[in-house]
Amino acid sequence: MVLDPAGAALTEDDVRRLRHPAVGGVILFARNFESPAQLQALTQDIRALREPRLLIGVDHEGGRVQRFKEGFTALPPMRSLGHLWDRDREAGRAAAHAAGYVIGSELAAHGLDFSFTPVLDLDYGASSVIGDRALHYDPLAVGALGAALVGGLADGGMGAVGKHFPGHGYATADSHTAVPTDDRPLSEILRKDLVPYGPTIQAGLAGVMPAHVIYPKIDAEPAGYSRVWLQEVLRGRLGFNGLVFSDDLSMEGASTAGGVAERAHAALNAGCDMVLLCGDPEGQDRLLQSLQESVLASVERADRMRHHGGRDLRRSVAYRDAQGALRRLA
Repeated sequence: MVLDPAGAALTEDDVRRLRHPAVGGVILFARNFESPAQLQALTQDIRALREPRLLIGVDHEGGRVQRFKEGFTALPPMRSLGHLWDRDREAGRAAAHAAGYVIGSELAAHGLDFSFTPVLDLDYGASSVIGDRALHYDPLAVGALGAALVGGLADGGMGAVGKHFPGHGYATADSHTAVPTDDRPLSEILRKDLVPYGPTIQAGLAGVMPAHVIYPKIDAEPAGYSRVWLQEVLRGRLGFNGLVFSDDLSMEGASTAGGVAERAHAALNAGCDMVLLCGDPEGQDRLLQSLQESVLASVERADRMRHHGGRDLRRSVAYRDAQGALRRLA
């Protein structure tokens, strides 16, 4: 399980839950951040709880999805990288690498292991929840820019998690509040939405998060509950061997499986390594009671997500150059 603490410091209930053997990681939100110093203290406390230590991640994409602000570089929406790509492809790749490097350097310096980024969804102009979080509508552009982001994150000592597999950009409904569907055939999804996963996996993509979207012409279950998508396509056809994280099981898009425990088991049985449950302390307690140690995530896969920078890269010339590249996008 991947859980979220209640606030800026760990409570007794947080500590109790995070010490449970079925917990493998923590996701942080804006409510967990007050200042850089506070964030470092929080991640140090989380790291001290367990051995091997818990993974610590965050949604830190840029634009409207940037959880930490004070003391962190203001990241533009990832769409700005796509606009730059349209003018100058090499400059777009360089800026995407710079964005990844800045994200990785800054998060690693504050004790985090990875960001749930890049968004690899295509922009069909239909999904308001994706919108300018998407790099581009062209799958080749998303693949190239996504691979550069993954490389920048890796150079900053950080793992990357691509989302929302196989693609949330075509479905109009928001999976936070509804159960979206995408009626296209597999052939079209393979030809378009899955294209970015090839280059990003080759670039070292460490994790993937499937969408809470149903693709009825492929499977009756949402992608995160589907062995077809996770085993046959992601693991088999695409050859991905990193961690698979469920999207937040408290979302409406996850409701098709039943209650919290049923959702978690459906995701794990389909092939997810780790399941997220956020903003639901009571549900977290119920789920912890239902999970067995046999469903713990692979230690080897989890270790790939820990940042390996070894030093504070914010003092490097490469970091300053990467920041400058981002500022020129403004």
